[in-house]
Amino acid sequence: MSPRRLTLTTWLEDLRPGAQVYIPGASGELASLGQALQDDPERLDGVTLTSCLVPGMNSLDYADLHAGVGLNTFLLPPPLRASFESGRVQVRPLAYSAIARYLASAAFDVAFLNLTPAQNGVCGFGACADFGPIVARTAKRRIGVLNTALPRPVSTPGLALDDLDGVIEVHDPMGAAAVAAPSPDMQALAQRVVALVPDGAAIQTGIGSAPAAVWSALQQHRGLRLYSGMVTNGFLDALEAGAMAQDGHVAGVAFGDAALYAALDRSSRVRFADVHATHGPGLDGVEGLVAINSALEVDLLGQANLEWLNGQLVSGVGGAPDFTRAAQLSPGGRSILALPATARGGSLSRIVPRLTSPGVSIPRNATDTVVTEYGAADLKALSMDQRAAALIAIAAPQHREALDRAWREQRL
Repeated sequence: MSPRRLTLTTWLEDLRPGAQVYIPGASGELASLGQALQDDPERLDGVTLTSCLVPGMNSLDYADLHAGVGLNTFLLPPPLRASFESGRVQVRPLAYSAIARYLASAAFDVAFLNLTPAQNGVCGFGACADFGPIVARTAKRRIGVLNTALPRPVSTPGLALDDLDGVIEVHDPMGAAAVAAPSPDMQALAQRVVALVPDGAAIQTGIGSAPAAVWSALQQHRGLRLYSGMVTNGFLDALEAGAMAQDGHVAGVAFGDAALYAALDRSSRVRFADVHATHGPGLDGVEGLVAINSALEVDLLGQANLEWLNGQLVSGVGGAPDFTRAAQLSPGGRSILALPATARGGSLSRIVPRLTSPGVSIPRNATDTVVTEYGAADLKALSMDQRAAALIAIAAPQHREALDRAWREQRL
């Protein structure tokens, strides 16, 4: 049975009080859906939305559209802070693999799915295959938002058109990334990181200036594979430079500019897969996995804070715990936490005596290698004193004496 064709005035009709509703996030967020909800906010009264909204990608505060709406998410983009403080946004502190398990068991009343228009009776999740395929398996009603702007990679999860309960056609370009040119310190940090990456490694990294600098510094490598939650323009640049293998690349979503999306369209270069594959059981057995993630601060015990800034929640753990674990278990693998040594113009060390954040994002037993622009500290199998010494050695020189003194006091 063919799905019902919806219009701009009927596609929100399933939003009723008490409904649990999934909407796409990250670079697959639907601008048309957001606009429709802003135009008709009364639809949200009594509705609970769930989405994986990501700092640096998503800015619409759905919880602010109506006093009666609730929003579940897993990270905290800055524009949602006021609603978070008022209690309208609930942040579930889960790693990506755990988010996937949570969504798989949620059985949403309605799921809006960002899909490519059907070919041979099958719609694809295109270049945003992270959570949609997981939610689609259990949602009671599936609304296919057939997006003519969505890139169509050759290998991506699909969904039969007849399995949808309603469809509407939109033209919503994927979110665009703007990355500033890396600073000299960031370039120095990237050079330290890539010195630890062997040719032929499987690379995982994210978004932002540090990953962009790392991709640029990797262009002299050869035979690299992408195995990550995300593919960005850095991958495309490395591919054009000859650093990447011809195949074997896996990602969950794309986030870049029009050139990246055009390169992925109708291409078999990158296989897109859901989070079970990119962050969960699919990670087991990936050889030579080098996971490169950022941190806000690392303490002398090796604990890392990825989420808290000045005591305020500003993000979430994301996929870092999943890739940290997988890289440590991978034959020839390595987990790297990369961070500039200082903040606030050098006055604040990001290698700290002890975390002051309310929570620990990566525990000390899971931290492998920490890198700043001053060097790399391989913490595997080191004693507590050896760890502290190795971390002090890669702190900014002006902060090392104070860190050494703090460790000696702490040690007692």
